[in-house]
Amino acid sequence: MQLSPADLHILLVDPSDVQRKIIRKKLAEENVNQVVEAASIQQALQHITQHKPDAIACALHFADGTAEQLLKQLKADTATTEIPFLLVSSESRKAQLEAFKQSGVVAILPKPFDAMQLGKALNAAVDLLSPAELELTLFDVHDVRVLVVDDSRLARNHIRRVLSNLGMQHIVEAEDGQQAMSLLQQQMFDLVVTDYNMPEVNGQELTEFIREHSTLSHIPVLMVTSEANDAHLANIAQSGVNALCDKPFEPEAVKQLLYRLLEQ
Repeated sequence: MQLSPADLHILLVDPSDVQRKIIRKKLAEENVNQVVEAASIQQALQHITQHKPDAIACALHFADGTAEQLLKQLKADTATTEIPFLLVSSESRKAQLEAFKQSGVVAILPKPFDAMQLGKALNAAVDLLSPAELELTLFDVHDVRVLVVDDSRLARNHIRRVLSNLGMQHIVEAEDGQQAMSLLQQQMFDLVVTDYNMPEVNGQELTEFIREHSTLSHIPVLMVTSEANDAHLANIAQSGVNALCDKPFEPEAVKQLLYRLLEQ
């Protein structure tokens, strides 16, 4: 049975009583009423140990640690690594948010956020917890061969999970563009999903390599980037990518992009 946001059990972690009340009210407006609160990282960990939530909505800074420390701890434990994590923060500096974008958070919600932003974040969590296969008319989604390229292991894990939930079973990973180039010359792929920022060979250079080789030039490339600079994105687009996708890698957006890429 398909889940809805109203089915979610959410752990809300925020040091401010006022902020927790505000967020809880906004969740209730989305019919999300199964909410447990924690005011510290330690409290959050105790709640998670006692009763694993479906998703976690967490502020950035606490007296006893940060959301990044909590996220790292959860990702390191197989029992909690797949809990969808929503960061709720007024932080807008790219450098401060980059670690979260690279570690597979489901969404980054600003403070304050509106109903549309919250709905999108909750739906992304639901999509992870309640997979729906991509239905293609041209071929079986189970047969699609995908190369995932990202220098962050956590980001690769998140992308693999999203793609697996869509029904893709043949997924090969590369840790950077250099390794991806080697793999592309050894085996066949139907799709490349690549990060932009990588050492040695970045996503743009990898895409140019693919487009310049006649045996590879037909492969659709989905570029995943946390870049927000319009001029920079235009430059990436000119390298031959078929679609650009933001980090966090949202299941519904990816589903639509892949349908467009694979059904053309």
